[in-house]
Amino acid sequence: MSLQDFLNANPIDGLTEEVIVSKRFKDAEGNLLKFKIKAMTGPDFEELRKRSTTILKKGKVEFNAQEFNTTSVINNTLVPDFKDAESISKLGCTTPEQYVNKVLLPGEIATLAEHIQRLSGFDVGMEDLVEEAKN
Repeated sequence: MSLQDFLNANPIDGLTEEVIVSKRFKDAEGNLLKFKIKAMTGPDFEELRKRSTTILKKGKVEFNAQEFNTTSVINNTLVPDFKDAESISKLGCTTPEQYVNKVLLPGEIATLAEHIQRLSGFDVGMEDLVEEAKN
């Protein structure tokens, strides 16, 4: 099989993975529960990167890693569905962002975002993404 054949047989639009985020998420029998995530596409990543970046005076750039991670988690987690209107309203939230921040610890959001980035082809840390955003 050639590289071209491989690429044609393996498009990224269906790339998913189940990941363990924390020992906190267990079912009734004590088994760890997994999140199902999907890879970001190039355009999705670029839009999110731009949305999380602010250009300040004198060309200084500010990258909001929290916004990047939270939005990445909301848009690229299939199970659970952080956009589920019933769940959002049930916990007294009005947005997916509020809901995520009510049900996940900051470290869990970061871990989930890291899994999504890795599945999306980024084997780099957030510091590298911040540097990329500046360029």
